[in-house]
Amino acid sequence: MIINHPLLGPRDAQEFTYLGDASLIDRPDWQDENAAEKFHDYLYIRDNPAGQHRELWYHEQGDRSWLVVTRDTLTHEITNVELARDVAIAGGRGR
Repeated sequence: MIINHPLLGPRDAQEFTYLGDASLIDRPDWQDENAAEKFHDYLYIRDNPAGQHRELWYHEQGDRSWLVVTRDTLTHEITNVELARDVAIAGGRGR
């Protein structure tokens, strides 16, 4: 699988480490009244979708950047790749 890195161009997926669902960017507020419950869900409750899914990938064998990769879990087709910092600044929404 080839990941088209926004800064470095096409890279083999073996250069990256997969972390999981990109919603991990939206970490709960530790001062929230229901912080314990929200952190439990944040850490342990995961979806396992079939189809389009936004994922976090770490460029471990490259520039050490974090990416949000939109990938079809059935076909492995990648439709979008963004720098995770840009997605986080946009409030987790991305493009």
